[in-house]
Amino acid sequence: MLNRVLPLAMAMLGVALLLCCYRLWRGPKLWDRVLALDTLYITSIGLLVLQDMRIGKQIYFEIALLVAAFGFLGTIALAKYLRSGNVID
Repeated sequence: MLNRVLPLAMAMLGVALLLCCYRLWRGPKLWDRVLALDTLYITSIGLLVLQDMRIGKQIYFEIALLVAAFGFLGTIALAKYLRSGNVID
C-alpha cells in the first residue's frame, strides 16, 4: 500500500512546488513572494521526508532538518529586512 501512496504524494508535492515557484515568480506583491518562499521550504521538506520513507536512508531526513533550519533563519532575516531596511541593527 505504501508503495502506491508515496509516489502519488510525491507527485502532489511536486505540483505544489511548481505552483509555489510560479507564485514566487509572478506574485503581485512582495508579501505574496515571501509566503511562496516559505511554502517552498515547507514543501521541499515534505518531499525530502517522503524520499527518506521511500528509500530508507537517514541522510534525507538530516537534509530536511537543515533545510528547515535555514528556511526559518532566512524567513526571519527577510522579515527583518522588509520591516527595517537592514538585517543587523
